Amino acid sequence: MSKRIFHDPIHKEIIIDSEKEEELMIMQLIDTAAFQRLRRIKQLGSASLLFHGAESSRFTHSLGVFYVARKIYKRLVDKRPEFSKHKFVLYGAALLHDLGHGPLSHTSEAIFSHNHEYWSQNLVKNYPPISMILKNFGTELPAQISELFGSQNLFSEPLKTLISSEIDCDRLDYLLRDSYNTGTKYGLVDLERIISALTFSPDGNIAIKPKGVIAIEHFLFLRNIMYRTIYNHRINEITTWILEKIIYLIKNNDAKKIWMDECLHQLIFKSENLDFKSFLKNDDIVFHYHLMKWQEDSFEPLKTLCKMFINRNLLKASDISFLTKLKRLEILAFARNKCKIKNYDSEIFCGIKERIFQGFKSDNSFKIWDGIYQYSLENNSELIKTLSKSIECSLIIYPSEFRTEIEEQIKLLK
Repeated sequence: MSKRIFHDPIHKEIIIDSEKEEELMIMQLIDTAAFQRLRRIKQLGSASLLFHGAESSRFTHSLGVFYVARKIYKRLVDKRPEFSKHKFVLYGAALLHDLGHGPLSHTSEAIFSHNHEYWSQNLVKNYPPISMILKNFGTELPAQISELFGSQNLFSEPLKTLISSEIDCDRLDYLLRDSYNTGTKYGLVDLERIISALTFSPDGNIAIKPKGVIAIEHFLFLRNIMYRTIYNHRINEITTWILEKIIYLIKNNDAKKIWMDECLHQLIFKSENLDFKSFLKNDDIVFHYHLMKWQEDSFEPLKTLCKMFINRNLLKASDISFLTKLKRLEILAFARNKCKIKNYDSEIFCGIKERIFQGFKSDNSFKIWDGIYQYSLENNSELIKTLSKSIECSLIIYPSEFRTEIEEQIKLLK
């Protein structure tokens, strides 16, 4: 079969034609066990406890990023035919950029101290089923692709801009996809307008024509709203808190010998020396199965935390950002005293969670080019300057039965 069609809710038909050598590579990568594992990693982690439609996977997102990269590639090759030499690197990096995600996607970063970019690099360079496919299409492909996932500053290069920048193929897909799956209308990016306005600047990097600036402003505005209303929603912060405490209790009660299979044990206790086999066995299904087991067969308060997560009987959180730091500590002391009276472990079931939403941070990878002059985005848009500001938030987390008393106490401290 020379063609394969993926029916995508965002991009409609994603057609992969194996008669094109670069798309044959994509088809072979999709068929690896490592990439198929992404079907078992939720794109939005535990956000489905808030937005019940948020059940899509890293698999669907990764296909979407490839699709966006291919559309952009076709636009850029029309502008500069020599860009065609980057086709295999761009396609491979777009498809494989999230290969290293752990259970519940970004939640793994918090609860397991997992670095998905490192693991994406590691799998591309050193995991034979992936690296050998890439080498069949170019001996340097594993190294070239993995380099794009790193944090080193390569922003003068168009490939780095497309794969890892503030305005890249990844973000262009996930804002559309996450908005659709959560049932919100915030992330409706004008993808076609942005792509049609892409060009090259004199320094060889990718730029945007003036006609596309409003679409970029809209994109960055939507990103800001999506983070504030979905990605950093307080329910996500509460579920992450619960999962962090679950892993904390397991790490600090090893003597109690709760049941755990070897692959998750490696992830929790030996994450720095995790082998490929153990890493690839860890997914959302395995992790949820353990939570199901622990809610019945472990120790308190681990049992209670697992039941909270599984049954969505969560802790509560109130915004205390407007309070001084001293008053935040006062409300924390008040909440912890309530916990002690009701026999809750106050260190586990109560605390302050700080979060910061980083606004648009210019990396100088994306500029405006009108054919004569080159400008930075942030210096030519008051809206983008505003969106560059970071937003701090502070939440007090506590058991739901204290909600009325704690919120009344917060009002008294205003």
